[in-house]
Formats: sequence, structure tokens, C-alpha cells
Amino acid sequence: MNQGKAKLEMIASMVIFGTIGLVRRSIPYSSAMIAFFRGIIATLVLLLVHVIRRQPFDKAALKANMVKLLVSGAMIGFNWVLLFEAYRYTTVSVATVCYYMAPVFIMISSPFTLGEKITAKKAVCIILALFGVVLVSGVFEPNQMQTHDHLKGVLFGLGAALLYACVVTINKEIKGVSGMDRTIFQMGPAALAVLPYWLLTDNISAIALEAEPVIMILIAGLINTALAYDLYFASIQSLSAQSAALMSYIDPVVAIILSATLLREGMSALSAIGVILVLGSAVAGETTLAKKKR
Repeated sequence: MNQGKAKLEMIASMVIFGTIGLVRRSIPYSSAMIAFFRGIIATLVLLLVHVIRRQPFDKAALKANMVKLLVSGAMIGFNWVLLFEAYRYTTVSVATVCYYMAPVFIMISSPFTLGEKITAKKAVCIILALFGVVLVSGVFEPNQMQTHDHLKGVLFGLGAALLYACVVTINKEIKGVSGMDRTIFQMGPAALAVLPYWLLTDNISAIALEAEPVIMILIAGLINTALAYDLYFASIQSLSAQSAALMSYIDPVVAIILSATLLREGMSALSAIGVILVLGSAVAGETTLAKKKR
């Protein structure tokens, strides 16, 4: 694949990922229900793509990594639940920015999980990102704290970020499994892990299925998950680590733009500064890591 096509596919996948907050806001059902059907739909679609393309699974690699795949898959399921809850309780932009603390959490844990030293640059990135989250949380703005149960949304977003950081760390230990195989064998367990939680916390018999929300759930599974991941893995092999790391931040930028324009969610000056600090620190940290891998 040429670089131009790979970049377009990567951009397309990030734009699609960036709309998931907007899609979630259009679905009146519980976060666990959405996460379950998102995982099931994406798994079935990606399995179908696998069959159509006649791509055999590497059974030996899957067997060797199955425990890690199952654990990380379960984490992905609850990561989705927490992120969808964050979208419920605060603005899409704030939830997204909190979620993008994941690279910062990885930097913080890197001495213990990756055997890496925290350099002066990483330390500065961590401190600035943490300060940014404090600004985004609204603790200096009492009026914002009362909006949409704002602080609860911030905590859900940070919880999602922490789970995603754990998934990334586990994925670094998964060897010999292709990106598509990994996604299929994580999406399925993600849905299955969330299923008992959904059944226990939701009144299934009282759910009134309506056409529009059901269509939006299908979009979440087909477009925001299956198609987005297919585009992502189609492009990632042709791009440098640094290019991929930088382009991944199209996702939060799209989410923030949609939050401001379509959802009309305002942002205070302090929150805007916090957004810049968090995303800027995450970009700096990830590009440093990408350079080391080249």
C-alpha cells in the first residue's frame, strides 16, 4: 500500500473513532447494553471479513496468547462502559480529553511495566497533563462542577483511560498475533465480559426497542468499530510509528469539534487550557516513544 492511501485510511479511521461520543448521545439505552452489542456486532462483521479475505488464523500464536487476549478483551469491554458513562455525565470533549490520559498513565507506569526510566521530558509531560486534568475537572469552577454531574463524568473518563492503559500494556506482551486477529479475539471477550454486568444492572424486560436507537447501535458496531478497526489495521503497517502516533490525535480533535458545534457544549477558558495541556503532553510522550521504536 502506498503512503498516501495509508494516510487517508488512518485519517478516516480516526475521524470515525472521533464520532463515537456523538453516537452514544443518540442512544437512550444503558452503557453496558451498548458496549455488549458494539462488541458482538464488530466481532461478527470482522469474522465475516476474515472469511471473505480467506485469511487463516494463526492458531499456534492465538493459543500461546489466549489468556492475555481474554483478559485484555474483558478490560476493553469495561473500558467502553466507563467511557460511555463519561459521555452521559459530562461533555463529549471533557470525557474524550480524560480518556486521552491513557498515554500519560502508561508513562507513569513505564518504570514498572516496561522497564523504562522516567526522563525529565516525561516527568514534565506527566505533571502538565495531571494539572490539565485538574483544570478540565472544574474544581476551580463551582458552576461547572454542578453541570451534568461533571465530576462523575471526569472520573468515569479517567477510569476508562486507566483500563485502556492496562490494555495497551498487556498488548505489548502479545507476540505473533496480527492486528486483525487480535481485535477479533478481544472484541468477542469484551462483549461476553460485559454481558453478565448488563443482565445484572439493567431491567431487560423494561427495555423498549425503538428504530432510531437500534440503528445507532448498529452504526456503533458496524461503522465506529468494525469499519474503523479494519481501516486502522489496513493502514498501520504502511505508516511509521511516529506518523501513526501523531495521526491518532485526530480522534480527540474531531470529538471536541463535534462537541462544540453539533452538541453545542461550551468550554470554559480554564478547561480549554486543560485540554491543550493534556493532549499536548500525551502527544509529546507518544512521539518520544515512537522515535525510540524507529
